[in-house]
Amino acid sequence: MDAFYASVEQRDNPELRGKPIAVGGSAKRGVVAAASYEARKYGVRSAMPSITAQRLCPHLVFVKHRFDVYREVSQQIRKIFEEYTDLVEPLSLDEAFLDVTEPKQNVSSSFIDAAGIPSATLIANEIRKKIFDKTQLTASAGVSFNKFLAKIASDINKPNGIKVIRPDEALDFLEALPVEKFFGIGKVTAKRMHSMRIFTGKDLKEKSELELIQRFGKAGRHFFRMVRAEDNRKVNPNRIRKSIGAERTFFEDLKTEGDMLEKLIPIAEKVFSYMKTSDNFGRTVTLKAKTPDFQQITRSKTFNSEPKEKSLFISIVKDLLKNHFDEIQEVRLLGVQVSNLQKDQKVTEGIQLEFDFWEEEE
Repeated sequence: MDAFYASVEQRDNPELRGKPIAVGGSAKRGVVAAASYEARKYGVRSAMPSITAQRLCPHLVFVKHRFDVYREVSQQIRKIFEEYTDLVEPLSLDEAFLDVTEPKQNVSSSFIDAAGIPSATLIANEIRKKIFDKTQLTASAGVSFNKFLAKIASDINKPNGIKVIRPDEALDFLEALPVEKFFGIGKVTAKRMHSMRIFTGKDLKEKSELELIQRFGKAGRHFFRMVRAEDNRKVNPNRIRKSIGAERTFFEDLKTEGDMLEKLIPIAEKVFSYMKTSDNFGRTVTLKAKTPDFQQITRSKTFNSEPKEKSLFISIVKDLLKNHFDEIQEVRLLGVQVSNLQKDQKVTEGIQLEFDFWEEEE
């Protein structure tokens, strides 16, 4: 989806249309969750501190997020996807992989190309049209023969566009692509690559697999393969989430342990509610804090079994803060995250058995 949260807000509020808007945060506090394309022209991006966004775009309009609405729209879009294939792997509320190699029988006859093969390009354009008709929102699509290339392609002609990378075009396309455009290469990794005089896919391709592993560890093997368009991952409709969490940025910095505990407990309660609703509890509990100068601190504790009682979970979160308060001191953001989730555990792993002990009455 194109600037999903911001586009939903502009759709629902005509006064915001054509204006630079940021969803989340405020003029003084918080972090931008999404920016409209009008705001992006000024350099405003998601995950940017609000104060920085305001400085870049003084007339930026901040809008409070409405995640319930975004989830509802996301479900509408998911239903459209499932009209064409059951192989849908959501990445987030506004993005998903679809495998349409063998589309559903009721639609496949409508999307046959000149060679008699189902056309992913025709299907992608039809899906984009249906999304707009249903939601009045635009979507962009990337079409290719593996997930990595499709993901990169989806960003090429945004907004409201489509990019197709065919097998005979893939290697030339990747060689010309700046490394920072590669899916999975962030700013820090790109900077390290630049220091090695790796600026494009062609430069990356000249490095041996051994050298990339020595420089980037296990990720080096991934870089070696992806610049050669090698990605055999299947679209996984049963993708299991790795963590559950919630966080909150405060209007004023919190400086005392009591104030932090007061704000932290509702966050922990929200996370516990998420776990209970999804029946997916985790063994690792992490406290996240961000200082006024945007330094992030995380402290975790892992247990042999998942804390499934609300009171126990809250006490664990409290203890994390109390035990590490000296390291935190002052915060602008607090968060709680749970990982090592039950549904993410491999069946082959051992599990810690629990027994109820009691004393026999005499």
